[in-house]
Amino acid sequence: MPADTDLIKLYSTRILALAADIPHTKRLTDAHATVKKRSPLCGSAVTVDVCVEDGRITDFAQDVKACALGQAAAAVTGHAVIGRSLPEIEDARDGLRAMLKSGGDVPAAPFDGFEVLAPAKDFKNRHASILLAIEATAEAMEQALQANCA
Repeated sequence: MPADTDLIKLYSTRILALAADIPHTKRLTDAHATVKKRSPLCGSAVTVDVCVEDGRITDFAQDVKACALGQAAAAVTGHAVIGRSLPEIEDARDGLRAMLKSGGDVPAAPFDGFEVLAPAKDFKNRHASILLAIEATAEAMEQALQANCA
């Protein structure tokens, strides 16, 4: 188990800056799909709204109630999702999961901002919160596509 000083180092200036700069926080009134994900371990929650046209996200919103790590991950997600396809979102989600859980590489651009969260791999109890925003985005986009909103 990592020491408390390691946890303090984890909350770097970059993570705290991202957590304070979450984009797209105003909910969409005309969303094609909305998904809420919650981490039962820590209680963090993220609600994502998406609009999809021609197989790509055209509008995005998120309501984030999470720790600084979950907020930072939501900021990276929010900065990168507009214009992305479902395969790109799924690759980012799978890449982030692999980076945290099995020492995988940082997801490719435009999701390479997740690199700031690489030190969290040693804090398994934080993984669910970090994954919430990208998982909710992938699920919402899949729902929008299934509803033929694309």
